[in-house]
Amino acid sequence: MHWILGIALAATVFVILKQWGGLSTEKKKAATWKLVLIAGGIFLLVMVLTGRVHVLTAAIAALIPLLRKLPGLIRFFPALNRLLNGENNAKPGDRTGPGTGQAQGNGMTEREACEVLNVTAACSREDVVLAHRRLIQKLHPDRGGSDYLAAKINEAKSVLLSNRV
Repeated sequence: MHWILGIALAATVFVILKQWGGLSTEKKKAATWKLVLIAGGIFLLVMVLTGRVHVLTAAIAALIPLLRKLPGLIRFFPALNRLLNGENNAKPGDRTGPGTGQAQGNGMTEREACEVLNVTAACSREDVVLAHRRLIQKLHPDRGGSDYLAAKINEAKSVLLSNRV
């Protein structure tokens, strides 16, 4: 039985190495990351099944590779983005209104609105509408999104459209 497993393992290694030789440098890097993640996942699964690691510890360890995606998610939370970038919040004595970059009454600046919708400050009205539509389709509460994010997206759209012709 052991020699059958040995032959299967040798054949698998042979096929993998043959495929590896035909990959470009960029694909080799991606394949290496996938291989490391798969090997780590299998290792964690074996450790949990044999009782050497608690399930919660393994779950936390499995979430560590997802931290790479965190910078992409931060743009949906402008307050967190400001905190991480070290920008100061508006002082209580600051005035709001036209010419200050801040919309009257709602508190979101035009720059923050551009960050939320991922558009430039010089974008057209159509660009704002398209960016809003794209994001709201992904993050609408009826599609499993958050009420808070949908409100921020709508607020950003209103701030940007109030300054456009």
